[in-house]
Amino acid sequence: MGLTLIARASPLAAPSEQLRILGQGNTVPPFEEKIAEAGLAPLCATGISVLQVNVGKLCNQTCAHCHVDAGPDRREQMSRETAELCLRALEKGGIPTLDITGGAPELNPQFRWLVERARALGHHVIDRCNLTVLLVTPQADLPEFLARHEVEIVASLPYYRAAQTDAQRGAGVFERSLAALRKLNALGYGHPDSGLTLNLVYNPVGAFLAPRQEAIEAQFRRELDRRWGIVFNRLYTITNMPISRFLDYLLASGNYQGYMERLASAFNPAAAAGVMCRYTLSVGWDGTLYDCDFNQMLDLPTGLGAPHHIRDFDPARLAERRIVTRNHCYGCTAGGGSSCAGSIS
Repeated sequence: MGLTLIARASPLAAPSEQLRILGQGNTVPPFEEKIAEAGLAPLCATGISVLQVNVGKLCNQTCAHCHVDAGPDRREQMSRETAELCLRALEKGGIPTLDITGGAPELNPQFRWLVERARALGHHVIDRCNLTVLLVTPQADLPEFLARHEVEIVASLPYYRAAQTDAQRGAGVFERSLAALRKLNALGYGHPDSGLTLNLVYNPVGAFLAPRQEAIEAQFRRELDRRWGIVFNRLYTITNMPISRFLDYLLASGNYQGYMERLASAFNPAAAAGVMCRYTLSVGWDGTLYDCDFNQMLDLPTGLGAPHHIRDFDPARLAERRIVTRNHCYGCTAGGGSSCAGSIS
């Protein structure tokens, strides 16, 4: 199987233009006002327990909601030198978890080396996997590699039916995802007490918020087991962020203003207090530092005196840095909240 599942979407607006669009809706107050009303201004980090490293934008899929604008034609890839700097930061900062994302992170030539080194140093490693990459021919032994190193897998699966999954991720993706899940289950992933964690990620297919995480998790667990005998540990609900391809969809479908109003009206101070940027530091493929993966895609690096590149990693300054926010941050604070580990409150 090659790396051409779906043709790439049309070019996106530049990050600066996306930020202009996000800031122009006069029916939605600036996110900073909401934070101030909640008594959280200025929003600052509370430490660094997760280093989330985006190793590149190359992917074997081109998903309609992808905030990274990843695809088979992307060539941005983290180098060995930058990956080494990430490992040094893990050690220097005493950061327990390395969270590897992309694109399809497994397609980066440094991926396996990075996993092996991080595990040898005693760090917990998360692989954010699109599942179908496990069926790409050069990756035939990847499930066994991940199991051998006890890597936690966080896998995207928009729904337990083909129509909804393929609408978001491309024709035939659902069946290939099931095949990958069967491989992982056969190795012990998703089974209680196996030590091999398999968590799924649910993104709504459309301009609405996800249902309550506990309810949709129970539904997925029941239907995946009943229909296909597939098991998993947890299911995370993640809000579609109004940036990149999903912003394109919102604008083209006339749903942008309504979606932003929906996010803003559902602002939850408890979710805002627990947003992932307060304990996560994001690293771009070129080593640039960001407060989160979403800021990374909008070219909003760490600011206000914090180091901007992994080569200048300073755990004391970064652990207390002020978070850079814009109106897309409503996506992480609406309802039960949204983070890379699912609902917050």
